[in-house]
Amino acid sequence: MTDPQHTIAAQLAALPSMRMTELWALWDQHFPRRPSHHNRNYVESRLAYRIQEQAYGALPTNVRKMLVEAGAKHSKIKTHVGRGTQTLLMPGTTLIREWEEREYRVTVTPEGLYALDGHLFKSLSAAARHITGTRWNGPKFFGLRDGKGGEQ
Repeated sequence: MTDPQHTIAAQLAALPSMRMTELWALWDQHFPRRPSHHNRNYVESRLAYRIQEQAYGALPTNVRKMLVEAGAKHSKIKTHVGRGTQTLLMPGTTLIREWEEREYRVTVTPEGLYALDGHLFKSLSAAARHITGTRWNGPKFFGLRDGKGGEQ
């Protein structure tokens, strides 16, 4: 009988030597759609995480929160005072929002900016304004805060 630990380790070890066409085939087995950027390191890391997540389960919420807080504490990205942990996003995080039948992907850069369709924005609110043409609370627009407030 094959040891499941060995199988997972073998799958992870094989990722760096796979051709991109093979990585994309594997991606298509694990995700409903492909990312907008085709960076090999990103694809490999997301696949590695997904393979482990399916084998061992997702990280518990308290561990995820602890990792976000540790990342924020040691990050070189300066955040605004009063910003909650739910809006502290690690570089590489991609937020997906559908608006008027189009999917938008905003990626957090290592500098703490937000990349969207080749444009860089200083805030999620600026990215949301670019998408909609109107003022929005960016974290709320991207689903990072609840919609209990009355404002847009």
